[in-house]
Amino acid sequence: MRGPEQDAFAALGAVVDPELDEPITDLGFVRSLVVDEGSVTVHLRLPTAFCAPNFAYLMASDAKDVLTDLPWTRAVTVELDDHHDSEMINRGLAADAGYRGTFGDEADSDLDDLRRTFRRKAHTAAVERVLTGMLRADPELAETELHRIAIADLPDDNTTRALLRRREALGLDTDGQLPVLVDERGSPYPPDQAPLRLRLARSTRISIDGNAHFCRGLLRTRYPDEPLDLKETTA
Repeated sequence: MRGPEQDAFAALGAVVDPELDEPITDLGFVRSLVVDEGSVTVHLRLPTAFCAPNFAYLMASDAKDVLTDLPWTRAVTVELDDHHDSEMINRGLAADAGYRGTFGDEADSDLDDLRRTFRRKAHTAAVERVLTGMLRADPELAETELHRIAIADLPDDNTTRALLRRREALGLDTDGQLPVLVDERGSPYPPDQAPLRLRLARSTRISIDGNAHFCRGLLRTRYPDEPLDLKETTA
């Protein structure tokens, strides 16, 4: 039977780095997790002290939200360690002040806008992954035919499921007859733009994957004596 630590860690798996599009649990950003009779305390860490404050706040705030939503939690404390805005962020989280209440005039945009921007990028990268997979699986499939690929044509695998999650996050329909190669509003691109759109999407995906690899390396360098995977301690 799963215990409260496992439940809490699993809940944190729903929190993603907005730029890297990976769970904070997989990235090693969860430094510690302590559960004591319904009270949960989590410490987060990032690869550098100068990670964008809005990204840092978004992840910490989302972590507090998913833990608070668990039916058995009575009190949730989330603190961000070793960041140049740790004191401000932690104070705002403790007071449930919200993003603008925490940063005041420094809050240059709404968190919902930030989320949507990175959800668009994540969707673009997911489209590239599934379509590149289709091209590799079928040598006779040309890039100029990619506009014909529908959701129902995709294999039943993790890459397709990831794309469906990205579509749902943007509020897009996942009906099997709909085309895969669409923009963030669900509108298909003109057929003659398919090769160009694939190349642009590939650039986005490579950027996301490269940043994730770079951040993992920075985290290992910053915390050489600490485990980067908390899964073993909550197993």
